[in-house]
Amino acid sequence: MGKNWRFITVTLACALISLNTWATDNAVILLYHHVSSTTPKSTSVSEQTFRQHMQHLADNHNVLPLKRVIEALQNKQRLPDKTVVITFDDGYDNIYVNAHPILREFAFPYTIFVNPPLIGEVNYQLDWQQIKQMSKENVSFANHGKQHNHMLGKRKGESQQDWLNRTMQEIEEAEKMLQQQIGYSLKYFAYPYGEFDADLKQRLSSRGYVGFAQHSGAIASYSDFSALPRYPAAGVYSNLKTLAVKLNSLAMPVTNNSIKDPKAVLPFQDPTMTFDVKTADMSPLQITCFQNGQPLTKGVEESTVSVQINSITQAGRHRVNCTAPSKHNKGRFYWYSQPFFIPTSAGNWLD
Repeated sequence: MGKNWRFITVTLACALISLNTWATDNAVILLYHHVSSTTPKSTSVSEQTFRQHMQHLADNHNVLPLKRVIEALQNKQRLPDKTVVITFDDGYDNIYVNAHPILREFAFPYTIFVNPPLIGEVNYQLDWQQIKQMSKENVSFANHGKQHNHMLGKRKGESQQDWLNRTMQEIEEAEKMLQQQIGYSLKYFAYPYGEFDADLKQRLSSRGYVGFAQHSGAIASYSDFSALPRYPAAGVYSNLKTLAVKLNSLAMPVTNNSIKDPKAVLPFQDPTMTFDVKTADMSPLQITCFQNGQPLTKGVEESTVSVQINSITQAGRHRVNCTAPSKHNKGRFYWYSQPFFIPTSAGNWLD
C-alpha cells in the first residue's frame, strides 16, 4: 500500500509540474488605444467597459509590469499563472483623463507606447508634464516611432536597404528623445498599425529592441521577441465574455513556420502555411485554424501542421488564427496568429 501511494503521489506531482510549466511560462498582453465614448469605435472602449475589464483582471489574474514580464520570459523564469500586462498605443490624452484614475484605483502597472515628437505638440496627445507625473504612478513609457505612419511604406525611388536604414534611424531618434525626457530607455518598440516585415524585425532585434505587434496570442519564453502578439481589447474585441477566453490563453509552442515574411502583395493566392508544434500539452490533431472566422483545411503529420490559406484579394491587414485545447489546463486554449500585411496595387497602405 505504501509503495502504491508513493507511485500515485509521484504521478500527481508530475502532472502538476507539467501543468505549471506551461501555465507559468506564459503571459497575455492587452492592447488599448482610447478609453472614451467620443473617439473612433474601432479603437475605443468606454470608461464603464474599461472598468469592467479591470475588475475582471483584479478578480482573476495577476497584472504585472511589462518590463518584469519580458525579462522573466527572456531569462526563462516562472511567472504567476494567468499573468497579464496592460498596454496602450499612441499616447492619447484620454488615457490620462479616463483610464489612469481607474488603473490607479486598482494599483495596476501599465505601459504606454508614444510618438515622442507628437507629445505636447498635438492637442489630443499627452504632454510631457503628464507623462512625468504618470511615470511616478506605476506607468512606463516606450517607443512607438517618430510618427504614427505606415512604416512599410517607401518613399519614391527608395530601395529596401535605404528604407530600412531610414526607418531604423527614425526609431532610434524617437528612443533618444524619449530617454532624454523620462530618463530611461526600455528599448521596447510597438509597430504602428502592428505592421512589420522580416527585415525590420531582424534589424530591431540586432539593435537590442523587443518588438510588439497587434496580431493575437499569448507570449512565452519561446515566442518571437521581435514581434510579440497582443490582444486588442477595444471595439468589437471589448466583449468581456470573449476577452476572458483570450486572457486565459496559452502561447502555442510553434517552430519552423514556413511563412518567413508577413509582407505580401496582391493577389495572395492559396498559400500553404506549415509549422511544427511541441506536443507535450496539446495534440496537433486538435488544432483548428481560422481565417475571417471560417475554419481552414489542415493536414497533420506527426507534429507538423499544414494549413491551406484562402486567397487574399483585398489590401489591408489579415491574419490566420490557430487554437488548440490544453491537455492539462482544463478550459484553456493554445493560441497562435500569423499576420499578413498587403498594400494596394498602387503600393498604398490602408489605415
